[in-house]
Amino acid sequence: MDRSLQNTHAKLMSRDIHRLRPSPTEANCFSLGGISWVSRVETVGTIVSRDMTPNFLKFSVDDGTGCVTCIMWLNQLTSRYFNRLDQSTILLYSRAARKQAAEVRIGAVARVRGRVGLYRGVMQITATVVVTERDPNAEILHWLECVRLGRSCYRIRS
Repeated sequence: MDRSLQNTHAKLMSRDIHRLRPSPTEANCFSLGGISWVSRVETVGTIVSRDMTPNFLKFSVDDGTGCVTCIMWLNQLTSRYFNRLDQSTILLYSRAARKQAAEVRIGAVARVRGRVGLYRGVMQITATVVVTERDPNAEILHWLECVRLGRSCYRIRS
């Protein structure tokens, strides 16, 4: 198994994220074109939905090839997962997540990085970084990079 993309954010379009297939042997790993395995992805698109609760922000990103659902957890202060970290680190994570969540607005173009996974049978990104793009060319440049990487590295056929 080629693990070269496992600890890297693979730049993918929504269409390709939804084409990922779970590994039969590796937890939280997905097959990309039958050659490489990914667990983290990066995508760029327009935010088309937004639902915020005290514990998480759920939003969808549309890049023209489809929509992918993203979730950003905001419960760092109360989550058992973060209990193993010191309080100042937890506070730092919490502030960063809330600041990024505030920038997620419908109609904005955003770059999303995070872990990819299946939730109720559909691919989803658990976002760790969400950045609002100010460059009007960011989305098309991402598309071009995805096509180039798909052909040369990921071996994705269009």
